[in-house]
Amino acid sequence: MELRHLRYFIAVAEHQSVRLASEQLHITQPAVSRQIQDLEQELGLLLFERSSRGLKLTAAGDSYLRDARQTMAALDAAAHSARRVAAGLLGRLRLGCVENAGWDGLVPRAFSHFQAEAPEVQIALEVRNTPEQLRAIADGALDGGFIYQYEPLPEALAGLPLLEHDVVLALPRCWDEDYDETRPIALRSLAERPFVMLPRAAYPGYYDRLNSACRQLGVHLKVAQEASTETAILSLVCAGIGAAIVNSANLGRPPAQARLLRLQDLSLPMPLTFVWRQGAANPALARFLALLRHETGQEK
Repeated sequence: MELRHLRYFIAVAEHQSVRLASEQLHITQPAVSRQIQDLEQELGLLLFERSSRGLKLTAAGDSYLRDARQTMAALDAAAHSARRVAAGLLGRLRLGCVENAGWDGLVPRAFSHFQAEAPEVQIALEVRNTPEQLRAIADGALDGGFIYQYEPLPEALAGLPLLEHDVVLALPRCWDEDYDETRPIALRSLAERPFVMLPRAAYPGYYDRLNSACRQLGVHLKVAQEASTETAILSLVCAGIGAAIVNSANLGRPPAQARLLRLQDLSLPMPLTFVWRQGAANPALARFLALLRHETGQEK
């Protein structure tokens, strides 16, 4: 049995006429009649009662017509869904994101525009730091992710540069000093105060760049405590444990108990990059990449 048998049967049943069905199908009457006979032989039953007045469905034929219509409708729906998947308009996109990169600007704007363009694509967003994202993308657990890139990507991964953030100084509001939040501050002026930092194991590339920049200033930060995420670092700053050097993206959601000040003597560009696995086959990823290129003026 082939799909054409069902199409021919449905046409004959709806018209109750081989002639009219053949005109609709643009197939000769003998060919249509032969396909119906083949179908009846395959099923081992009569689908039509034949008389001089034409064709009439048998009880079995009437039942078979209902199921045949449902089958063809399901096949049409499957073809429609497959076309939407191939176009990146239906499916699932697993993405990673460094937490503070998603609070303001390009990243949330890209998600909003993509949702409007492809509302049937489910975005599964996971907050992970850069090293965790790179491992997950390489292993296929994520389709792509927004990272801060300080080192060359592994050969299996590709990257699209998006923008650069910088670093700012986070100070506890409970410290007595009256800092002017509208003016940049010198890191050297706080060299004797305690600091909260990431451990090197959490983010080696960033850790090494930051410490190198501090050494060039002649500043050796006095680390009072370490925390593995920037959210935890800012919590400790709010508690008065120490100051911290953090991503300027935090200006989009400043903690209530911390001051965020620009630095006059330290700049550490933080390049935000979207990374994915070379040769990835998810069409939704290809559509999302096209949108990111458009948002950043990098269309091919």
